[in-house]
Amino acid sequence: MDVLTLLLYIDRMKRKGFGSNETNRIRKHAIKIFLFHICFLSMKGYCQNGEITVSALAKMGFENISWHEDDTERSFAIENSSYRLSGVGIARAIDQIQQTGLPQNKNCRLIILDNNIPQLSLYYQSSLNDSTSIVRREDWVATYELGSNWDKIKNLKRGNSSLYKFDIVVYPEFSYQNYKLSRVYDILLNLSPAVEVSLWRGMKFTGQIVLPIVNDYGLRYEQVRPGFLTLSQSFRLPLRTLLTSSVGFFNSFRWGIDVRAKHFLQDERFSLEGRLGYTGRGYFENWAYYHGNKWLLTGNLGGNFYWAKYNTQFGLKGERYLEGEYGVRFDMTRHFRYASVGFYAMKVEHAGNNGLNGGFRFQIALPPYKYKRKGYIPRIVTSKNMGISYNAGNERTYGKGYKSQASDNMMQDNSFNPYFIKSELLNY
Repeated sequence: MDVLTLLLYIDRMKRKGFGSNETNRIRKHAIKIFLFHICFLSMKGYCQNGEITVSALAKMGFENISWHEDDTERSFAIENSSYRLSGVGIARAIDQIQQTGLPQNKNCRLIILDNNIPQLSLYYQSSLNDSTSIVRREDWVATYELGSNWDKIKNLKRGNSSLYKFDIVVYPEFSYQNYKLSRVYDILLNLSPAVEVSLWRGMKFTGQIVLPIVNDYGLRYEQVRPGFLTLSQSFRLPLRTLLTSSVGFFNSFRWGIDVRAKHFLQDERFSLEGRLGYTGRGYFENWAYYHGNKWLLTGNLGGNFYWAKYNTQFGLKGERYLEGEYGVRFDMTRHFRYASVGFYAMKVEHAGNNGLNGGFRFQIALPPYKYKRKGYIPRIVTSKNMGISYNAGNERTYGKGYKSQASDNMMQDNSFNPYFIKSELLNY
């Protein structure tokens, strides 16, 4: 019975002639309920512990959930496996924490994982003057720092674990070239489903099959054949450094080992990155693998700057390519919610046009934008995004590289950028 019903009931008792003692008793009861409602509303969002929030996040489809609380901070760790766009998924998680998980008179932190490896965190600093009814997404600070509680969270049992859960990810692949006078463009269109599974913390297996749909590239591209077949292990090193090593069969007819590292400076707009690959050439033909004996060391080293106001990244790298030649590459990439668009320029040894080349590239996010798993039943989804690049100099041989993972692209690389995530929180 709510307060309004009790007051109407008291008024009705008076009209029927009930005594004042009875009506006073009911009136006091109504006042207690009223005070309870006021107290409850003023505490909206506060929670004595994080279990209610953990349960709610699991129902939303987030995985690898854990939490810890000390005298100054309550921290949650989650992995977004339900929302294709990282910014949208993180915004949903923030909304849920503000509704049920904020601690009273303590700070709160949300740590975002990728394959169980922490990428960034969002931090809300509490104030004695705060009222949880006016906490907004923009009150959270996004950073690569993880806070002191991560050392305690990382060894806790994860709720709704992603380990040993299979995804069948369909990668649409589209390429084109205009090297022939008899045809405006040669087209290559494949559908390439891949089985992806997390085996342990930071470890992912990818096994892909390439199914040709349209092929103007030649006999070698006509066959149903293996694509990426890799094991990749990711690490979070001290001082905001992320490292990924991959071994297996890559694209561009390469196989071997690849190691990539990225370090974010104290001013998190700046980062340094490096890559080292030791690969050989090989290809599948009628499901037999043919390879040479020559191995090549390739890689790059460079730095990046992120212009947060326009979500634009600038990068400059020195590189060694698949013919053993050296070069320099400049990239400028603008990131949007559903797409990333970039331009590049290169100066490469032995290439035509005095070694100068350039072009553009883009990635677009593919629907569906929300999906969930049902236990350990394999989930069939499209890749998070797809894209193409345009080689304006029409260079066929020099300045070429490879990808070591099917999901490796500029949009995916930016999906855990704290400046980009912050802009998504403000605009979503």
